[in-house]
Amino acid sequence: MREPYPPAEPYDSGMLDVGDGHRVYWEVCGDPDGRPAAVVHGGPGSGCGEGARRLFDPERYRVVLFDQRGCGRSTPHASDPATGLRHNTTWHLVADMERLREHLGIDRWLLYGGSWGSTLILAYAQRHPERVSHIVIAGVTTTRRSEIDWLYRGVARFFPGEWERFHAGARAGAGRGVPRDASTPELLGAYARLMEHPDAAVRERAAADWCAWEDAVLSGETGSGGVGGAASPYGGRPPAARLALVRLCAHYFSHGAWLEEDALLRGAGRLAGIPGVLVHGRADLSSPLDTAWELARAWPDAELTVVGAEGHLGGAATRTRVLDALDRFAAR
Repeated sequence: MREPYPPAEPYDSGMLDVGDGHRVYWEVCGDPDGRPAAVVHGGPGSGCGEGARRLFDPERYRVVLFDQRGCGRSTPHASDPATGLRHNTTWHLVADMERLREHLGIDRWLLYGGSWGSTLILAYAQRHPERVSHIVIAGVTTTRRSEIDWLYRGVARFFPGEWERFHAGARAGAGRGVPRDASTPELLGAYARLMEHPDAAVRERAAADWCAWEDAVLSGETGSGGVGGAASPYGGRPPAARLALVRLCAHYFSHGAWLEEDALLRGAGRLAGIPGVLVHGRADLSSPLDTAWELARAWPDAELTVVGAEGHLGGAATRTRVLDALDRFAAR
């Protein structure tokens, strides 16, 4: 198994005005003359992390990292209920990426990410295929409503007690009008409303309930090398980051990410000519393997590698395959 590259500090950074009152934080590290690459973080609302820099050879890549609207160091921050989310959708984020590419004077770039980042990469690449040189994804999602329903309802068969508490959280306080047999969109919509509540205690309770569910789904992976052994990758975040993450997740998923069902699979033909590597864990309970399999069949230039013993958070084997793919694409 391979170790990541040594830490690379940014040599440039800034705040890009993307309109609608939003400013997006960005940074660049590596070789200014290297192959351009962008890291597309998950969540939505996770923010970019320093660890992703270490996946790229700093002598061969010019690596761009950025915080999507409303999270990380971008402003205004979604943890503040006064920050409106009307102009925070999948297609706003796609436009932000294109504006950032133009701002940095990049003609074509490699895109790397996973989980929600996978969905955003695919949406961007299908809209701007001429601007994408390669794609590497670790943890494939397309945020179909069927995938959302699995994550917030279907997987409950493995965690019935934890899901009952998650469901009860949506019916608490301002969400008490949610019926016991609420559909997944109704359930997530209730959380989205709770995250808009003027009472900070209500918002904090809803965020805690949401994160407890997400951590339960990942509990088979955490503590065993997934995210540095962290037992609570969602609930253990700093308060403002946790509030922004939950508010944005509930906002996006209750709206089906503003994507028609199967849109990104049906549009995969637009990726023809773009080499891609998909790495997915067979033990991924959050995002089962079938989505990655369907995407690989629909995208003629994608290679799918299934990692048998790892899940959504990845691990040493997933990291090795990502490093190998990025090194291979750097040499082209």
